[in-house]
Amino acid sequence: MTTHVLILCTHNSARSVLSEGMLNHWAKELGRDVQAHSAGSAPSGRINPFALEALQNAGVDTTGYRSKSWDEFSQDGAPPLSIVITVCDSAAAEQCPVFFGGTGGQPVKVHWGYPDPSNAEGGDEGKRRAFELTRQAIGYRMLQLLALPLATMSKADLQQALVGISKA
Repeated sequence: MTTHVLILCTHNSARSVLSEGMLNHWAKELGRDVQAHSAGSAPSGRINPFALEALQNAGVDTTGYRSKSWDEFSQDGAPPLSIVITVCDSAAAEQCPVFFGGTGGQPVKVHWGYPDPSNAEGGDEGKRRAFELTRQAIGYRMLQLLALPLATMSKADLQQALVGISKA
């Protein structure tokens, strides 16, 4: 059974898109039955071009990516979510979305915060560097998530493991 993971950030234009891309990329590479999705509480309607560039440079297919509302994942017919990860930077007093669940019961929720790479200084090159570093950090955590025995873990064990990854 597919493990569906929803990654949330406010605008669904940068960090959540990087996360969706990296998790789907690594899941496919490793043959894991995991499907990532991303959304925002106030989607911008566009994906940051530096996010798409960072993913494409890493060999990630970004076909069909779009900035979308989390409302799509609370409706009938939405994929049954197992995990919801917020990736906004609460340390910067950024407003993080709070997801109340969809039609498939309550997913395990965890916060993995990252600074917003679109706020990087240094012009376009500074932003490119920040997006690439963020992509790498996210990719590392997604590999750790994929190393977990997701199909056999209890919700409590999964919650504990995901919190542990956030501290690594």
